Amino acid sequence: MRFKEIDEKIIAASVVSRFLRYVQVWTTSCRHVEKTPSTPGQWDLAKLLVEELQALGVQDVTLTDSCYVIAHLPASAGKENVPCVGFLAHLDTSDEVSGKDVKPRLVEDYDGGVIYLAGNRRLDPALDPDLAAQKGKSIIHTDGTTLLGADDKAGIAEIMGAVECLIQRSEIAHGDMEIIFSPDEETGKGLPDFPYEKSRAAVCYTLDGGALGEIEVECFNAAEAVITFTGKSMHPGYARGKMANAVVMAANFVNMLPRSESPEATDGYFGYFYASEINGTTERARLDVLVRDFDLGVMKERLERLEFFAKAVEAQFPEGAVNIEITDQYHNMKEKIDERPEALDMLKQALSNTGVDVRIKPIRGGTDGSRLTEMGVPTPNIFTGGRNWHGTLEWASVPEMTAACKVVIELIRLWGEA
Repeated sequence: MRFKEIDEKIIAASVVSRFLRYVQVWTTSCRHVEKTPSTPGQWDLAKLLVEELQALGVQDVTLTDSCYVIAHLPASAGKENVPCVGFLAHLDTSDEVSGKDVKPRLVEDYDGGVIYLAGNRRLDPALDPDLAAQKGKSIIHTDGTTLLGADDKAGIAEIMGAVECLIQRSEIAHGDMEIIFSPDEETGKGLPDFPYEKSRAAVCYTLDGGALGEIEVECFNAAEAVITFTGKSMHPGYARGKMANAVVMAANFVNMLPRSESPEATDGYFGYFYASEINGTTERARLDVLVRDFDLGVMKERLERLEFFAKAVEAQFPEGAVNIEITDQYHNMKEKIDERPEALDMLKQALSNTGVDVRIKPIRGGTDGSRLTEMGVPTPNIFTGGRNWHGTLEWASVPEMTAACKVVIELIRLWGEA
C-alpha cells in the first residue's frame, strides 16, 4: 500500500492529540544530576508511553531501571527476516527555559498575522519566514511563559502515530519495528545506560530535527569543559595585593572566548565555544563551557585553546588557580553513516514517496543517534516540524508533523521490501 491511500486527517488527528498531551508532562532534565534519569518527571512520560503502547496492542514493551522505553512491533507475516528498523526520540526537554505547566495553543488555519504571547513576546511572521509560510495551515505554539517541548515530544508523537497507523492498517507489510524513547538527551550524556542487549535494530532513525524535508547525517563533535577557579578570599577593606577574586577570574576567562566563535555568531559548519553557566564566590567559581566543531582536528585545537586561556588567567592572578575537566559527549556521525549508505538512501526514498523534497544539512548540535551510530547502528535524523527550540517562542507545524509521521510509516514499509 502506498501512502497516498492513507487518510492524512486521521494521522494528523492522532499526532496532534498525542503531542498536546505529551507536552503537558513536565520532563525538564538537569545536567548537574549524574543519575539517569536526572529528573522524576521523565518517569511520568515514560510510564504514559508504556501504557499507550500496550493499549495499542504492542506486547513487547520494556521500561528499564534507567527510564528507557524499548518496544517492538512484530514483523508482518513473511517479513520476519528483513532488517529490524529502530525509531528513537527523547523524553526530556531543555532546562534553559521552563518546561513546567506548558500551555500549548493549537491555531487552525493560521491567518499569517502576528501572534501575541505573554510577557510582551510575540511570534512575528515578518521576522520568521518559516512561520509566514504556515499561513492557512495549523500550528501549535506556547503561551510565552514556557518552551513548547517539540524538542522532542513532536518526535515521540510522530513515532506513536506511526505505530497506531501500522497496527490499524495491517495490510501495510513491514519488518520488526523497534521503538526507543530515551531520557536525558538534552544533558548530552549520550545513552549512558541504554540496554544495548535489548536492541535488535540494524539501522535506526531519530526524529529530532526541524523543518519539513530536513534530514541530517552529520553533527558536531561535542565536549563539555567544567572550569574551576580557585581564588583567595580576603576582607575587601584589606585586600590590596592579597585577594584573588575567583568571580573576576571566571569573568576574565569568559572575555577571552572569541565572540566571533560563539553560538550567536556562527552557523553552517562553523564551531563555537558556548559559555553556558557561571556561578561562584570570591573563593571559588565554576564556569561551564560547551565546545563544538564538525572537524575533529579543529575540536582538539579548541580544547587546547581553553588550556591557554587558563594559563593566561593564572598569570593575571598569581594567588589563584584554574582547573579544567573535559568530558567527551559525542562525535560527528558522518563517517560511520557514510560506511552504511543504505540508511540514508532509504530515507531519501521515503521522503520522495511521500512527496517531501529532501534537504540534507548538518546538525548544529547532536542527538542520541550520534552515540548509536558510534556503536555501529547508523542513525540519521529526521525533521519533526518544530522551530525555535529551547525558548518561549517555540512553535510546531501540524502539516510537517503529519509529514514526519508519514515518512516513518513509509520507511518501515520500504525496509520491509529490502
